[in-house]
Amino acid sequence: MSAGQRLIVVLGDQLDRRGPLLDGLDAARDTVWMTEAVAEAERGPVHQQRLVLFFSAMRHLRDELRARGINVRYRCIEDAPVGSSDQGLADHLRADIAHLQPDTVVMMEAGDWGIEHGLQDAVRASGATLDWRRDSHFLASRESFACWAAGRKSLTLEYFYRSMRKRHAVLMEGDQPAGGAWNFDKDNRAAFGRDGPGELPPHPRFQPDTTTREVIDRVLERYGDHPGDARDFDQPVTPDQAQRALDDFIRYRLPRFGTWQDAIWVGDPLLYHARLSTSLNLHLLDPRDCLERAEAAYHRGEAPLNAVEGFVRQILGWREFIRGIYWLKMPDYAEGNALDHHERLPSFYWDGETEMACVADAMAAVLRHGYAHHIQRLMVLGLFAQLYGAHPYAFHEWHMALYLDAVDWVSLPNALGMSQFGDGGVVGTKPYCASGAYISRMSNACGQCRYDPGQATGERACPFTTFYWEFLDRHEERLGHNRRLQFQYRNLHRKSKAQRAAIREQAMRLREQLAADSGSGGRG
Repeated sequence: MSAGQRLIVVLGDQLDRRGPLLDGLDAARDTVWMTEAVAEAERGPVHQQRLVLFFSAMRHLRDELRARGINVRYRCIEDAPVGSSDQGLADHLRADIAHLQPDTVVMMEAGDWGIEHGLQDAVRASGATLDWRRDSHFLASRESFACWAAGRKSLTLEYFYRSMRKRHAVLMEGDQPAGGAWNFDKDNRAAFGRDGPGELPPHPRFQPDTTTREVIDRVLERYGDHPGDARDFDQPVTPDQAQRALDDFIRYRLPRFGTWQDAIWVGDPLLYHARLSTSLNLHLLDPRDCLERAEAAYHRGEAPLNAVEGFVRQILGWREFIRGIYWLKMPDYAEGNALDHHERLPSFYWDGETEMACVADAMAAVLRHGYAHHIQRLMVLGLFAQLYGAHPYAFHEWHMALYLDAVDWVSLPNALGMSQFGDGGVVGTKPYCASGAYISRMSNACGQCRYDPGQATGERACPFTTFYWEFLDRHEERLGHNRRLQFQYRNLHRKSKAQRAAIREQAMRLREQLAADSGSGGRG
C-alpha cells in the first residue's frame, strides 16, 4: 500500500452498509479487511447454520464492495488449514498489517471485549495510526449508558427504558407514554388454550443463492459433524432480505406478538416471534427502522399498543440495556459465578436427546433453526441449567455455539447474567427459578411428557420440580433473604425435614446420572 493508505477492519457483526466504517470509502486509498472467524469453529462444536450465516453475510458484503471497485483483503475458511484454532482475528490482522503496511487502520467498536482489545493491540504494536469509530448502530453509546448508570445503587431496566423512550420520542404523547403506561407486560403473558395457536402465518424463508450454497458446501465438508444441518439454512444474509423479514413481521405477526410472546407450543417454535435478531446483531437491519415501522403500525391502527410496546421494549430497552451492562462491567463480568455452580452441561444440550418433553422440543428448535424464543431460552433451557448447577460461563459458551444470533455482548449478560444469575444480581434482582408448574402453565409440553410437574420425588418426578426445590434448599443461606424469593421460601418451609431430605436424595441421584451421561457433552 502507498502513502496515505487505510485498512478498514470490518468484523462479521459489522455489516451495515451505511455505518461509520463503509461510509465514504475511497477506492484509491482504502482496502477493506475481512476475515472469517475459523478459530471459533475449530475450538469446538458450533451450529453449522451459525457458520453459514456469518460467512455468507460477510461474503455478500465482500462481493458488493468489489463490484464497487473497492479492494477487499478477505480470508475465508478455504484459506485456513483444519485445526488452526490458534490463529485468531488479531493474529491475521497483525500479519496483514505487516504485509500491506497501511498508514492508518480504521476500526469500530466491536461486539466482543476480547476481540476488540486484541485487534487494538495488534494495530498499536504495528506502529500504524488507529482511527477509532463509535458504533452508531446502537441508540445508546457506551459513554451515555455509563453516564446513566453512574451513582445508581442498582441498574434497573425499567428506568433505563423510560429514559430511552423519552430521549428518542418513541411511543410518546408529549412527555407521557402512549396509552398512559410505560409497560404493558402484564398483557403479554397469555398461554394458548387447549386448541393451541391455530393457523399461524408462515415465516419467510430465504432460499440460498449461489454464494450461500457455496458456503453451505464448505461448512458441510469441514464441519459436517457439528450440531445442526447447514442444508436447513434459510436466514437473511443481506440488508434487502432483512428488510423483507421486517416487512413480513410487521404485517403478519406484530398484531398478535404481544399477547402470545411468552407462550410455548410443542412443534411450533417460531409462533408470532419476529426472528429478526440475527439481522439486527449482524447489523443487516437498523433498529431505528424496526422502531419506526412498529410505531407507525400502532398509529395506523394495524397493531395494538401491548404488542408494539412489547416489541419496542425488547429493542429500545432490553437490547440497549444489555449492551450497556456488557461494556460497563467487562472484563470482570465474564468471571461471575455468584451461585458457585460448576457442573458441565448435560449432553442433551448438544444432541437434544432427553425424555423431558419441554427440553426436547426446545432443543429440536435449536438444532433445526439455531433459534428458540426468549421463554424457551430463559425458562426451559436456561432454567434447567441453573437449577442443575451448570457453570454460568459454560452455559454462555453453549449459547454462543448453538444460537445464530449470539454475539458476546448480547449473550454474556443474558446467559451468564439473567439466565444463570452468575452476576449475582446486576441484570436481574433474583434468580429466574421455577418448578415444572410454570412450564405446565405456559405450554402443552407436560401433557406429552412421562414426568409429572407436580411431583418432586418418585418415578414420575419432574426433574425441573426436583431441582427447583433442591435449588432453594441448597441456596437458602445465600438467597433466603432475597425479598423477591420470600413466597418461594415460605413454600419450601412448609415441607417437612423428611420431604426435603427425600428431594435432596432424588436430586443427587438425578445429577449423578446426568453427569455420567454428559462426559462427551461438548465444551464447558
